[in-house]
Amino acid sequence: MSIRIVMLGDIVGTAGRLALAQCMPALRERYQPNLVIANAENAANGSGLTPALHSKLAAMGIDGMTLGDHVYKKKEIMRTLEEDPTLIRAANLPASAAGRGWMRLTPTTSVAAGGERGPSVYVITLLGRVFMNLPVNHPFEVIEQVLSQLPSRESIVLVEMHAEATSEKVAMGWYLNGRVAAVLGTHTHIPTADARILPAEPQHGRPGGSPTLGAAGGTAYITDLGMTGPYDSILGRRIDRVLHHMTTSMHAPYDVAEGNPRVCGVSIDVNETSLRATAIERIDMPADVTKPPFTSG
Repeated sequence: MSIRIVMLGDIVGTAGRLALAQCMPALRERYQPNLVIANAENAANGSGLTPALHSKLAAMGIDGMTLGDHVYKKKEIMRTLEEDPTLIRAANLPASAAGRGWMRLTPTTSVAAGGERGPSVYVITLLGRVFMNLPVNHPFEVIEQVLSQLPSRESIVLVEMHAEATSEKVAMGWYLNGRVAAVLGTHTHIPTADARILPAEPQHGRPGGSPTLGAAGGTAYITDLGMTGPYDSILGRRIDRVLHHMTTSMHAPYDVAEGNPRVCGVSIDVNETSLRATAIERIDMPADVTKPPFTSG
């Protein structure tokens, strides 16, 4: 049997939240996921997450939420980060940072299977360091530490690489290939066309002569999930405001856009025995702004 996990890209502003609320029933009907996870760091007007919005997203059916470089933009989320085990910040922030760096989720299998519990799913978020402003620890070193500390080795592990540079995301995918079920990129808000299951690779070796750790294959990978938000925009922000700044170098508030809201991410099938991915499919669901909850009628 397999576990199906849906991971959604950065939820951006009101448009992203409304699109998610509208599309969630259809998403669940189509993909029949055992778990739905989402990056929620842009949910509060494009930057950060509040406790109230965290509760609303959970009520929509999001089982676990991750935060990236905007993790502390809303200070009121600190307590939720400390108390709610289904909300995490990046594992490679300093140890003294508020919140936890990984979460454990327990998926429920299908009703046909008697509602039995499948293997645990551990979700880990890492921040990249290339072109990123938030000081963080070395993501490759930290992921080794976290993997060694997980309570159970017989579990499904999903790693979110929240990074600017595509090279850093791809590198993490190959580094963890065969050791985790999935490495999924976020942060850049543009869905990429490289969703695939990484193949087994020969042991090329690493600097100093040590063998390549990730080589067995079976890891689902995509460089960026895209965003759950308005695609008639510049990365979720109003086109006119961003163009004004880029063409004049004058300040303009980067207000969140509204047009063409969509729900984007991936669906991943993971074998319960091997704990490796067998399939990955991109999700791109357009919302209808003429229907609730976009309209009051």
